[in-house]
Amino acid sequence: MPHEISPYPMVPLEEALCRVVRAAPPLPAERVPRQAALGRVLAEPVLAPEDQPSFVASTVDGYAMRAADGVLPRRLRGEVAAGEAGEALGPGECLRIMTGAPVPPGADCVVMFEWAEQRDGFVIPERAPVAGENLRPVGSDLRAGEEAIPAGTRLGPVEIGVLAALGVREVTVHRRPKVALLITGDELVAADATPTGPAIRDSNGPALQAALSEWGAEVEFLGIARDRPEEQEALLRRGLASADVVVTSGGVSVGSYDLIKPLFAKLGQIHFGRIFFRPGKPLTFATAGRTLLFGLPGNPVSAYVCLVLFVRPALRRLAGEQEVLPTLVPAFAGEPLRPAADRPDYQRAIARWEQGRLVVRTTGPQGSSRLRSLVGANALVVLPPGETVLPAGAPVEVILLGPVAGDRTLGQC
Repeated sequence: MPHEISPYPMVPLEEALCRVVRAAPPLPAERVPRQAALGRVLAEPVLAPEDQPSFVASTVDGYAMRAADGVLPRRLRGEVAAGEAGEALGPGECLRIMTGAPVPPGADCVVMFEWAEQRDGFVIPERAPVAGENLRPVGSDLRAGEEAIPAGTRLGPVEIGVLAALGVREVTVHRRPKVALLITGDELVAADATPTGPAIRDSNGPALQAALSEWGAEVEFLGIARDRPEEQEALLRRGLASADVVVTSGGVSVGSYDLIKPLFAKLGQIHFGRIFFRPGKPLTFATAGRTLLFGLPGNPVSAYVCLVLFVRPALRRLAGEQEVLPTLVPAFAGEPLRPAADRPDYQRAIARWEQGRLVVRTTGPQGSSRLRSLVGANALVVLPPGETVLPAGAPVEVILLGPVAGDRTLGQC
């Protein structure tokens, strides 16, 4: 049989990423309760409805007093704790005060316990206090009307705490992306089924669905489609009817049973059909109206790497984030690294801190069907094409996929 040639030119990865991001405007906004906003991206800034703090507070445990009294003994009038309001102080008077408690009227400073002596109902400062010492003024954290959290912020636990401190019950966030996931291939059976003959279990469906859910998408699994154009088209149309993003796996090469590219062209507009990188050269990206369509390769490693590099930035952009492109981090090869001769190679690797340097080693054989090469990988090491093996110690660039362990961790247990 003659060798099949793709009509799609290979697009550089950076250019392909830009095409994806430009086609993914942020989704419409909706109001949600504060706790339901965790992991969502603000569509509007949150403004402080009031000064924070709303009263002058002590930043230490000590004695509230008047700085003008110098080092003279002060008569101790009592104590004020956080949540209480102390009585006004006159000249020569002071109050014991706890951290966070409101400073009583008449006081303009707080002297820490260790810098004063209490004796016979009086307090004697060891040095003359300074007005404003150890006080947190009204509005020192936020002024009423000041921007507390800017639009485009993905809300984490700290931001939820800020909202609670401000008394904000609801926020305006971008809607979560809805993703329809379709797996294709006559050779596949469900992951929980027992394969017979040359069939294999579907690993891409569970893996891709787990990743998409972890990244905050609402995922609808369309199932496993046979290599029949009418079956795949029907499921694609079902996904297009409800999803912001349709992700498929398999059927994007140039064989007789690779149907996704023709179907994408029929249902929408293809923006690229091949990428100048590995693994995942036949990755296909299209749009149908406002819906994004990603045709991932069927090989498990290729599918996952393409999901990380292309689908994830699109999801982040749809969710309202601004800075969504993968970040390259400098590192050093911990072993000789062999690049691909013809294309940039994104090899699965384990990155660790060693003697203050980020060092990477691959996870072993890098075949695109070897799902095991992703287990434990917390980085993709980016190797430009070439015939020369990079020696151990050579500088490289990596994309981090997860936390990094090593000798820069905080303490040893």
